[in-house]
Amino acid sequence: MFDGGMTMSFQIVSRLPPVLGNLCKNRSQFRTWPNPNKNPYFAVQTDESGNLSESKKMISGSCSAQLKCHPLLNKATTVGIIGGVSTLIFLEKLVLWSSRNGEECVPFVVCSDPALDGSLISSLGEIAQKEHIIQNLRHRRVFLEQSGAGCIVMPCHFSNVWHDEISEGCSLPFFHVGECVARELKEAKLKPLDAGTGSNVRIGVLATCETTASASYQEKLRKQGFEVVFPDKATMEHVVIPAIESLNKRDMEGARNLLRIAIQVLSIRAVNVVILASDELQNLLPREDPLLKKCINPMDALARSTIRWAKSHCQNA
Repeated sequence: MFDGGMTMSFQIVSRLPPVLGNLCKNRSQFRTWPNPNKNPYFAVQTDESGNLSESKKMISGSCSAQLKCHPLLNKATTVGIIGGVSTLIFLEKLVLWSSRNGEECVPFVVCSDPALDGSLISSLGEIAQKEHIIQNLRHRRVFLEQSGAGCIVMPCHFSNVWHDEISEGCSLPFFHVGECVARELKEAKLKPLDAGTGSNVRIGVLATCETTASASYQEKLRKQGFEVVFPDKATMEHVVIPAIESLNKRDMEGARNLLRIAIQVLSIRAVNVVILASDELQNLLPREDPLLKKCINPMDALARSTIRWAKSHCQNA
């Protein structure tokens, strides 16, 4: 579907206030507006199989060629976003944080895939399905490269497991959420909480899937000199997994209490911070909860790194 005759539809998103309102209220689609000439915000929507809806396909010419010639997508600061579970929340932060103090929002183009949801976790151990998903995501990366993006980001915990495979051959900077987190923690110049643990700072990683946690964060954190601490098997079986089960049953209080226990278990092991590497674990605790000061959302680090990249390239342009 991504050969020279590829046809895809794109939706033009305009006016920041309506976009932000829809980002908060509807996690399944973007609100679209009819004027394509004034807006630096694009969303490409595919169906669950990775194909475009017949009613939305553009038949005249190659979509990549049409997008590439769009003046807004010729900007070197345009961010290409491979859509996933965390996309809308990530976009809200990208828009709000980059437009502070009256600055222009960072331009972006989104290629979204509704199939990227929590069910991806079931494919982590299935080779055939894994290869299909990687190929699907790689196609989206190539599309964004051809659309005039200056960098690529993938705000999805699950798909970052295959970051190396998806980014292979990429001609643009392709930010890894684990690298962004590790770099920020390194810049924070943290000190070990327990001298008896050795010279390395300990970082806790809390995820609903051990494969996600190890593949996305362990190597990146260790490269920066951190010791990575995961919940032990008993904590996963009796605390973390039941927390998600409680959340699915809409038992919010039960889920919150179990999450607090999981964070405290890692804290006992002298970790400086706990990375909440799962969308299910975000926003469970109230903002005033003191345990939140111990936690970080990795997608925040990805958003900050993306904005820094865009701002620096804007200044150098």
